[in-house]
Amino acid sequence: MIDNMSIYPNKKKSPEKSRQNQNDWRLFLRLLPYARRSVGLLVVSMFLLIPLGIANSVQPLLIGQAISLIRQEPSVYEFIKNRSLYEGLTIIQGLFLITIIIKLLLTGYQGYLVQKLGQKITAEIRKDLFHHVTSLAVKYFDRTPVGKLITRLTSDVESLGDVFATGAVGIFADLFSMLLIIGFMFSIQWQLAILLLLILLPISCLIIYFQKQYRQANYKTREELSKLNSQLQENIVGVNVVQLFRREKFNAELFRETNKKYVAEVDTSIWYDSAVSSTLEWVSLIAIAGVLWVGSLLILRDNLSFGILSAFVLYGQKLFFPLQNFAEKFTTIQAGFTAIERVIGILDEPIEIKDKSNPRLSILDNQFCYIDEIIRDLEAQNFNTAPELGEIRFENVWFAYKDDDYVIKNLDFIIHPGEKIALVGPTGAGKSSIIRLLCRLYEPTKGRILIDGIDIREIPQAELRRYMAVILQEAFLFAGDVKSNITLGDNYTLEEIEQAAQKTNVADFIQQLPQGYDTQLRERGTNISSGEKQLLAFARAAIRNPQILVLDEATANLDVGTEALIQQALNQLLIKRTAIIIAHRLSTIRNVDRIFVLKRGELIEQGSHEKLIAQSGLYSTLHNLQMLGT
Repeated sequence: MIDNMSIYPNKKKSPEKSRQNQNDWRLFLRLLPYARRSVGLLVVSMFLLIPLGIANSVQPLLIGQAISLIRQEPSVYEFIKNRSLYEGLTIIQGLFLITIIIKLLLTGYQGYLVQKLGQKITAEIRKDLFHHVTSLAVKYFDRTPVGKLITRLTSDVESLGDVFATGAVGIFADLFSMLLIIGFMFSIQWQLAILLLLILLPISCLIIYFQKQYRQANYKTREELSKLNSQLQENIVGVNVVQLFRREKFNAELFRETNKKYVAEVDTSIWYDSAVSSTLEWVSLIAIAGVLWVGSLLILRDNLSFGILSAFVLYGQKLFFPLQNFAEKFTTIQAGFTAIERVIGILDEPIEIKDKSNPRLSILDNQFCYIDEIIRDLEAQNFNTAPELGEIRFENVWFAYKDDDYVIKNLDFIIHPGEKIALVGPTGAGKSSIIRLLCRLYEPTKGRILIDGIDIREIPQAELRRYMAVILQEAFLFAGDVKSNITLGDNYTLEEIEQAAQKTNVADFIQQLPQGYDTQLRERGTNISSGEKQLLAFARAAIRNPQILVLDEATANLDVGTEALIQQALNQLLIKRTAIIIAHRLSTIRNVDRIFVLKRGELIEQGSHEKLIAQSGLYSTLHNLQMLGT
């Protein structure tokens, strides 16, 4: 796969609407790398245009020759002039039949190749766009509606494929056909050819104007479609809240307004599209009328034959037919350019969190490779003690989601290997932000984070996230079977999956499912309970044998019995592992080694449960409030 960042170089992000001012040719060039991947199809489909164009252009000439032969006019070609009427017409009919056969055989095949080319380009763009979107930092998704991304990954990408399939190749075919027709017209009667060209030039300018207006209208249409999809996605995902709070009518009214705006923009784009077709229809009739009028004057002066006039009437129709196709395909291209602008807007988004190219850390096998070096050094010095893994160090870490509104302020602490730490504090204290920074979903604004002495920015993201496991308050499950939701695409055997389930006490639950480990789960696991989803999340973490385990309110959705089973499994899972636990129920973290108390992004207290109670600080206050609540 071609590297997106080489095709779509990073640059300062400009407002999306300013992309409309980009040169269309430059936008088209952005697609050429994809066309090169299917250059064979492109060359063959373009080559087939030559016999098709010639066959199409010769037909009016043959009809004109047949009329001239019947009327015995001097414009008959030499190779049939001295033949009998029957022989001459037979030759003309044979040639005409050949042109029909060529068109019948090649038109369908050429159209198939062009559509296949468009689909291949569409698939490649969609693949690269999906890869790029899933590589973007989490903060991009914080500010971008899901419906907007879905629109660009689906309908916009389809329009991009049409730029090549029915657009670029089709326009080239129409231009080639028009040039051949003009060439044939000048070869038989230059005065009538000039007349048609004089009509053609101003109408071309009018079509270009309509196309520019269509382009602007189409851009607005797609923007409204994105809003429509965003509202639709939001209401489907949040249907429980919508129904519980009786928001159906209110949300329906909001959707109706957005839909109304979308329909208005669609109507505008349809009007400009229809204006092109109707203008060409009228002009083609005027052109043919002009040819008949001028042609009749030339016939009266014996400067033109009926055969040539008949050929020109047909040429007039054929000249405006590819022009009409050209206009329709140009409309497709204009819609495609709108889609290119919007897709490039995503592809030009910089991947802010990237792996550094460091050969020393590029290949790791479940542990960081520098540990192997330390072990070898210790063995050389006759030490038998292996180094402990899982140290976490925050060095003067500051972090803000936007501008200078810091949610983490000057965090400076060390979590020792195998230590169990709890993060405590009121809502908005920065607990979840610490986890996101540790997993490198966000980068620190200032300072650095180290794991086992290495800055996490030096560690490949895949290895960093394989080294630790995070269990969130609400587990996310994918559509698929139970096994795939535990392995998440990694290569684990069924035996390893069953062992992980046994370790986390979820094997009994899985065996009670209709097909056990092969039971199909619906999207987001809607056919099992929240507690059961959480059980699978624990098995998902256990199978990876992480050195660092992060629990973000991981037992909040479990009933008392299930939580007891999980707690028993956790006691085994946490042995010789570093753990960070976020919990609002302070009773669940009494036995941890240390408790970090956070307030507005600052670490204000730390110590054991007993020590913090004795200090009578924020932790003591929170604890007493919870005791009163029980």
